[in-house]
Amino acid sequence: MEPPALGFTISTADPSLLLFHQDSIFVYVLVYVDDILITGNSSIAITKLIFQLSDQFKIKDLGVLSYFLGIQALYSNAGVALNQSKYAQSLLQKAELSECKSVSAPLSTKQQSSAISAPFSNPELFRSLAGSLQYLTITRPDITFAVNCICQFMHCPLEVHYQMLKRILRYIKGSVGHSLHYTPGSLDLSAFSDSDWAGDSSDRRSTTGYRIFLGSNLISWIAKKQSTVARSSTEAEYRALAITTSEIIWL
Repeated sequence: MEPPALGFTISTADPSLLLFHQDSIFVYVLVYVDDILITGNSSIAITKLIFQLSDQFKIKDLGVLSYFLGIQALYSNAGVALNQSKYAQSLLQKAELSECKSVSAPLSTKQQSSAISAPFSNPELFRSLAGSLQYLTITRPDITFAVNCICQFMHCPLEVHYQMLKRILRYIKGSVGHSLHYTPGSLDLSAFSDSDWAGDSSDRRSTTGYRIFLGSNLISWIAKKQSTVARSSTEAEYRALAITTSEIIWL
């Protein structure tokens, strides 16, 4: 079934997102393989769409969204909270750290990622856990920088890098219930950016970090190493600001 058959258009931002706008009615459909999310401002239009889809496919209506691709949605009078607590717990089990002692921060100020160390004996496990941590950053901006640090060593992880990864998991152990909270309110965009000039002692490249809010709701964030070496802290800050501005314009 082509999306236009039901009056939908494909989003230019995400080909998995289908949009329907007619007068004051809008319906959004997000598709991931055979899982579908439907939302909009008209329950009548949504019900009609479900009936139209059921005429062509065998579908099961699971009701209000509660769990999708490892992300749990919890509703309250204040809004909605998104978390990946179940996913995080399964990740701890995979790493055999379900009973580990938690720590208060994902990175240690004394840890040197470039320290001399033996190669890690199971690089496949390292890559698997690091990839899972990347997925966890969907609702955990607090680990974004730490995960970015360890993912720079995917090709040849050392024992010291695995210890860094384990520390992130120990931090998650003590904060497994952390959530992103979204509440109705202002639609104004605001952003904050920063950089750590020459923060990586191994290559002297800086890291860009930004947070973008819609009203009081965090909707976009990043921690990413800059592609070139900045000659000054001012240059590093301007590069971070440029990336942040590009994201705001796209939003």
